[in-house]
Amino acid sequence: MADSAQPQSGGGMNRRELIQSGVAGGVAVAAGAIGAAALQGPAAPPAERAAPFELEEATVAQLQAEMSAGTRTAHSLAEAYLARIAALDGSLKAVIEANPDALATAAALDAERKAKGPRGPLHGIPLLIKDNIATADRMATTAGSLALLGAKAPRDSAVAERLRVAGAVILGKTNLSEWANFRSSRSSSGWSGRGGQCRNPYALDRSPCGSSSGTGAAVSANLAAVGVGTETDGSIVCPSATNSLVGIKPTVGLVSRSGIVPISHTQDTAGPMARSVADAAALLGALAGADPRDAATVAAHGRVAADYTAFLDPNGLKGARIGVARARYFGYSPEADALAESALATMKRLGAVIIDPADIPHAGELDDPEFEVLLYEFKADLNAYLAEWAPGAPVRTLADVIAFNEQHRDREMPYFGQETMEKAEKKGPLTDKAYLDALAKCRELSRAKGIDAVMDEHRLDAIVAPTGGPAWTIDLVNGDHFIGSSSTPAAVSGYPSVTVPIGYTFGLPVGLSFIGRAWSEGTLIRLAYAFEQATKLRRPPRLLATADLTVR
Repeated sequence: MADSAQPQSGGGMNRRELIQSGVAGGVAVAAGAIGAAALQGPAAPPAERAAPFELEEATVAQLQAEMSAGTRTAHSLAEAYLARIAALDGSLKAVIEANPDALATAAALDAERKAKGPRGPLHGIPLLIKDNIATADRMATTAGSLALLGAKAPRDSAVAERLRVAGAVILGKTNLSEWANFRSSRSSSGWSGRGGQCRNPYALDRSPCGSSSGTGAAVSANLAAVGVGTETDGSIVCPSATNSLVGIKPTVGLVSRSGIVPISHTQDTAGPMARSVADAAALLGALAGADPRDAATVAAHGRVAADYTAFLDPNGLKGARIGVARARYFGYSPEADALAESALATMKRLGAVIIDPADIPHAGELDDPEFEVLLYEFKADLNAYLAEWAPGAPVRTLADVIAFNEQHRDREMPYFGQETMEKAEKKGPLTDKAYLDALAKCRELSRAKGIDAVMDEHRLDAIVAPTGGPAWTIDLVNGDHFIGSSSTPAAVSGYPSVTVPIGYTFGLPVGLSFIGRAWSEGTLIRLAYAFEQATKLRRPPRLLATADLTVR
């Protein structure tokens, strides 16, 4: 399936238009068409793509300092990142749509800085957001589906609104696992009907994980300073780990979900994805806050930190009590286990008290009730979203989406089906006893008898486990070769987790998750930052065609 065969997106530039236009303002970019071959076996990236990028690994603080000093502007930063997208994204397919207003927005922010000074740490910072986060501009919001290309959001989502208020420059929308990977059990993470197959920048034949695949691949490959993903279960932390990023999955309710294409109102949340803990903390500060349009955020009153960068303490592990969740979360990947053992030794050296094991009770009993809850909530929540947020779309209900996919099977279902959606459509209302029983079981086993129980027993500051194994090879025929992860307890409970890079195996990144109680983002940031600063393990990707199997 070629990009050129896809319907165009609500006034925004698609990848081909971005490359051909030069991104306005005279930016020179590498030309090239993206065709069907890009979905199959990736070719080795051109040599010029290995050339140094002037903003490679630049942090939010560094970019802010350069703008304050007058050596760079928001406009020049946006130009540089858009040119980087145009040069590299033909291989990555991480950016589903560029924002045609990005440079104008950046120029206006430069004028405002000159007249009034910066609004805060994100003023003029270029970032990318996932294509399930609504924006009331010339970009579409589609969750990767062709079914939503005709929709026009009536207003910004709360996330987009807060980013604009903070002065961030939204460069564009990122590709994702279509419908946040709630369509089929045989899906390929990072594939969408609209965007094609996103790829891992460390090895282009490997999965970027999902569903925030494009945000993970793009931020890791330095296509933006930072990015925003969303998670129901693993969709921030898995792509962060497999792309050697820091990802923060906040407590449900810390960040508003208003205007985000949903799966589950009990588990969904947006969150930061960044190359450093400091950048993720700065972005979280802009995203967090109560919103009357999202009832879950009522609980955030009095719990939102004024500045999450205040928790950045290089000595933050000293005296911290860290529990190791071994049962279920170790043993599926020898490579991830070895890197996690090294990370534990480092934390102990830095003064942490390691309680090993500190297993999460009932962790193996969450999968079935969680899936039952998600099936019920997806139908109810998606129908509500489509009614309010998708005027102009040819679909108004989940049943319509299913019918659309059948009618456009050649573009929407060339590799896998929609049996998960079909199961959800058969569910009844949220008053059904089956739903209420599953929800009660999830909450009890994941919270009071799960994370809270083990943290109380051992007086823990956090629980740690490998976020997941190294990235698997992309397989559009059989779907994901997923071997394990530690995301479910925090996801089902609605509690926070932070993943941080702990190293590489065969050049493929692995992450470690710090999991905590509700509203403990500050504590988790402190612990993750202390580990990161002591190790500084992240290294930028090289867009290799395949993993280097000669280097462990």
